[in-house]
Amino acid sequence: MIGPGIKWIAAATVLASGAIGAPGLTPEQQQWLGRAVMKEKAGWTYLHVEGGPRERGFQHGYLLAARIAECVRVTAADWHHRSGMEWSWLTGRTRTFIDPAIDPENRAELDGIAEGMNAAGVPMTSDELITYNASLELADYWWPKEKKRMDDDTDGPKPKMQSCSSFIATGRMTADGGIVLGHNTMFDYIGAISDVIVDIVPATGHRILMQTQPGWIHSGTDFFVTDAGLVGSETTIGGFEGFAEKGVPEFVRMRRATQDADGIDGWCAVMRKGNNGGYANAWLLGDVKTGEIARLELGLKYVGFERTKDGYFVGSNIAEDLRILRLETDRDDGDIRTSSVARRVRWKQLMRENAGRIDVELAKTMEADCYDTCYNKVNPGGRTLAGHFELEATTFGKDVPFDPSGTFDAKVVDTRMARRMAFAARWGSADGTAFDAEAFLKAHPQFDWQEGLLKSRPAEPWVEFQAGEK
Repeated sequence: MIGPGIKWIAAATVLASGAIGAPGLTPEQQQWLGRAVMKEKAGWTYLHVEGGPRERGFQHGYLLAARIAECVRVTAADWHHRSGMEWSWLTGRTRTFIDPAIDPENRAELDGIAEGMNAAGVPMTSDELITYNASLELADYWWPKEKKRMDDDTDGPKPKMQSCSSFIATGRMTADGGIVLGHNTMFDYIGAISDVIVDIVPATGHRILMQTQPGWIHSGTDFFVTDAGLVGSETTIGGFEGFAEKGVPEFVRMRRATQDADGIDGWCAVMRKGNNGGYANAWLLGDVKTGEIARLELGLKYVGFERTKDGYFVGSNIAEDLRILRLETDRDDGDIRTSSVARRVRWKQLMRENAGRIDVELAKTMEADCYDTCYNKVNPGGRTLAGHFELEATTFGKDVPFDPSGTFDAKVVDTRMARRMAFAARWGSADGTAFDAEAFLKAHPQFDWQEGLLKSRPAEPWVEFQAGEK
């Protein structure tokens, strides 16, 4: 029996040899590709890119060309179904305020991705890639505001923003006194396409190891480690409303902060400058050089910031800063029927129960937790840290029964791993539950519009990734 390690090494060899010898490439492009690495491991794609922005963009675009095109197709189809508007309309309508706010380096990398895709025989424009990179903040933050402006009488369902569960702990909370960070992503399963671990070695700035999806220059799911000693994650601020077209897109700020910042203060300063309110998040950050952790809650009008070298912060899509919660969201922090509140209660229980014992292995079990604090029992569903909205038959308010969404990954890192630029990750449900798209759609035909978009995810093991893999 061939082991999983042999499989992905063999795949990497084939991809590399095919790319370098591909017809139609210039000697310069072939040289660029010779410095890139791509391989498959336990449901993930590991991608190493390096050099200037155009160079690493070309590597990314060429090696992931088909995957990027498929992700854009799925994203465009999802946008059209939820908005009723064409993808081309979104691209044309938003480029006037998105494009000018992109800094030259990020723009050059996006242009490089488009160049690489076209060289691989997969047509793509930079404009479409920009819309794709900004899709979270456009669909979930700009569009509700624009829709209301277009027709004040229209009151359709609110968009479903990305949800996550995350914690960061240090000092007396952890087994060795260092930092431990855990995160899983909860989202619509058709959007479960963030299966790339990218190792970026830029010509200037800090090396980054982060989760992302094909064709993005930022993370989106936002789990990262840098050679500046920074680790970070985020959870979306639920029920948030607000967007400023004149601001700097979140995807631009996130990438600049992560590549350029030497510490927590510098990272937060980049994120706050020109904030457009798009993709409003509570960011959990750690600096393994100092053992300090922080939580930055970034609304549009208000900002919450806390830091400590001895304690923890959690995130579950409910704002902690009262100004943001009361003035920029519509959430009730006492309604334990909602996923965000139920998960916050569970995080605090787990932090109290495990104080002084938290390490990487314990973090993995917490990310996979299926205890429902609304019913006070193990009950896999949308209110648990390992979210399974697809299993929810009993719902509250306007919740949708059997909604195909929930966790589709889990990641953990501690100080020792971060110092060697590594983290552990699991693709698929955080608790290892497999998802069969065909069986789900057969059982729940109300979601038949997702046929051809919704993908199955088998159970995958935890694996470790490290910058510089060959």
